[in-house]
Amino acid sequence: MEKRQKVLFVCTGNSCRSQIAEGLLRHLANDRFDVYSAGSHPSRVHPNAITVMKELNIDISGHTSDSIHQYLDKGIDIVITVCDNADQVCPNFPGNVERLHWSIDDPFRGWDSDPSHLNNFRDTIKDVKDNIITFLNQREDQ
Repeated sequence: MEKRQKVLFVCTGNSCRSQIAEGLLRHLANDRFDVYSAGSHPSRVHPNAITVMKELNIDISGHTSDSIHQYLDKGIDIVITVCDNADQVCPNFPGNVERLHWSIDDPFRGWDSDPSHLNNFRDTIKDVKDNIITFLNQREDQ
């Protein structure tokens, strides 16, 4: 059996976009990739990210917000930055690491779980999912 590639999603706080991306890629292609997420300045998983992912029957409530430095020696194959700030501060990983950047709008509007902010997170899910589908389709062609 072929070795599964390790994919790391990176954003600044590892609270919204990278967490959503980790959950979606696991949901869509868990048989093909080992998926992780981290932040340049990790905080905690945003309650609104957990809420909108549950709407898709994807549970990210057990995810943790991790530092990118925890993954430098883990044999990561693909690093995908999902915010412009993280793209600029992401360290170089050792080895032959593929680096991708997706500029995803930040849904964060504060730490409250105000229902009026959920649509920002739903929009983020759509943007991330579109990028993941493209990513997976490109891998099919290889």
